[in-house]
Amino acid sequence: MAKITAAQVKELREKTSVGMMDAKKALVAADGDMEKAIDVLREKGVAKAAKKSDRVAAEGLAQIAINGNTAAVVEVNSETDFVSSNDKFQDLVGVIAKAIVDNKPADVDAALALSVDGETLQEKITALTAVIGEKLTLRRFKLIEKTDDQVFGSYLHNGGAIAAVVLLDGTDEAAARDVAMHVAAINPKYVSRNDVPKSVLDHETEVLTEETKNEGKPENIIPKIVEGRLNKFLSEISLADQEFVKDPDQTVAQFVESKGGKLVDFARFEVGEGIEKQEDNFVEEVMSQIKD
Repeated sequence: MAKITAAQVKELREKTSVGMMDAKKALVAADGDMEKAIDVLREKGVAKAAKKSDRVAAEGLAQIAINGNTAAVVEVNSETDFVSSNDKFQDLVGVIAKAIVDNKPADVDAALALSVDGETLQEKITALTAVIGEKLTLRRFKLIEKTDDQVFGSYLHNGGAIAAVVLLDGTDEAAARDVAMHVAAINPKYVSRNDVPKSVLDHETEVLTEETKNEGKPENIIPKIVEGRLNKFLSEISLADQEFVKDPDQTVAQFVESKGGKLVDFARFEVGEGIEKQEDNFVEEVMSQIKD
């Protein structure tokens, strides 16, 4: 049995980004052979990935890629936020975003089947899952198309915790980026109040009417009060009507108009939004590895 040195463990960790105990165990299993140890880790990683298939991947990164008149916003998830600072994971997210904006797949399954450098995106995700030992998933993406007369504005908050892309008519990229920063910060739901579905309006009107009645307001003024409250609700969820974060004295629509432009579309991805996150077992897993 070959003696495993600290230098070997360090080298294997640098090549694979795995933990110290995993590296040492793999070298022992491979009798000190570095290449075999890498294979052991890959095999172990794939096995881990299969066991973790029911785990919730609610961390990760959002990314933006632009190619000519197409912009793509993507979200790739991991189980813990530690992975988002991993260079290999960041590189993979970039590869995925570029492949999607270049090929414009119809859905996530079509995106995972895209081939890059002889491997599908799914194969690349599986390979990195094997190395990192966490479930990694391409959760979603959105494509936005523009004309030659339109401009994109993009903004990544905190390295990819939030990604926002805005499409404007008739203005410049600087103004579009300012609006993208606003979208990232304030999180509108619709471009304008005209885009709010009737079902949403009807529901909100019903709730506000009952709320106003329960306050004991006179019956004859309830419709006027509800109208005012509904307008406030719409101004909070409509990008055009929101107070511009850089200048609250004007709405976003007024800011864009002052730059000679018009709001057209936007996309905003916040990593993990809408996912029910589970308790993080990362510390317990590390402790169990050390005890082993």
